[in-house]
Amino acid sequence: MNDMPMPASPPGSSDMHHMVMHMNFYWGKDVLILFQGWPKDSLGMYILALAFVFILSAAVEVLSIPHVVKSGSSPMIGLLIQTTVYAVRMGLAYLVMLSVMSYNLGIFFVAVAGHGVGFLLVKIRALATASAADQAGPDHKA
Repeated sequence: MNDMPMPASPPGSSDMHHMVMHMNFYWGKDVLILFQGWPKDSLGMYILALAFVFILSAAVEVLSIPHVVKSGSSPMIGLLIQTTVYAVRMGLAYLVMLSVMSYNLGIFFVAVAGHGVGFLLVKIRALATASAADQAGPDHKA
């Protein structure tokens, strides 16, 4: 039974023996994120991938702010804009999730840091808006 030949590998899989799918967290620049062959073995491309995941995760948080529809505008247009922003936000969130599923600790840390920075930006904006409303006085509050 041990002498049975191994099945032939599928066509075009000659370089598949170099790919290792990790099922636990690991360090290193040799990672596959989102697209086949990216970021390859280059440290520069790995750093670019880290920056890309950071920006994606920050964007998810920034897009989480509910956008207020201005009075006098069409409710249907406002609904379509909010739906589009929500769909883009969810698409970005899924890209971040898939990136983290590479189990690379660098990717994990920049994704968490990006979410943190995005949340910070959202809260700074909210505080600045609240502060401006407080300084304008009670007569100018909406």
